[in-house]
Amino acid sequence: MRVAKVPSVTVSELRARLGEEPPAFLLDVREPWEYKAGHVPGAELIPLGELEQRVSEIPRDRPVFAICHSGQRSLAAAGYLQAIGYREVTNVDGGTAAWIERGYPIDK
Repeated sequence: MRVAKVPSVTVSELRARLGEEPPAFLLDVREPWEYKAGHVPGAELIPLGELEQRVSEIPRDRPVFAICHSGQRSLAAAGYLQAIGYREVTNVDGGTAAWIERGYPIDK
């Protein structure tokens, strides 16, 4: 099976796209303690290790942006979602660390 390249966006592009319609689903695949320490507002936590069991919680009818700390775990998550048929999946390059570095707001 050939896997397509996972598209990616910068945190600046993510911030701009979060206000678009249809509303995006922001999937945070970090661990609960990381999420609790600070996450992008509106991000839904499904740790990477639970993704396969909880994939039904991720909508198929709107864009999905996968985010983690730096972009590696989210890339794996986005590739998995693509492989099982999700069409609009994008990885967030730089992850939450880049979001915070830019001074964008976080929820705790």
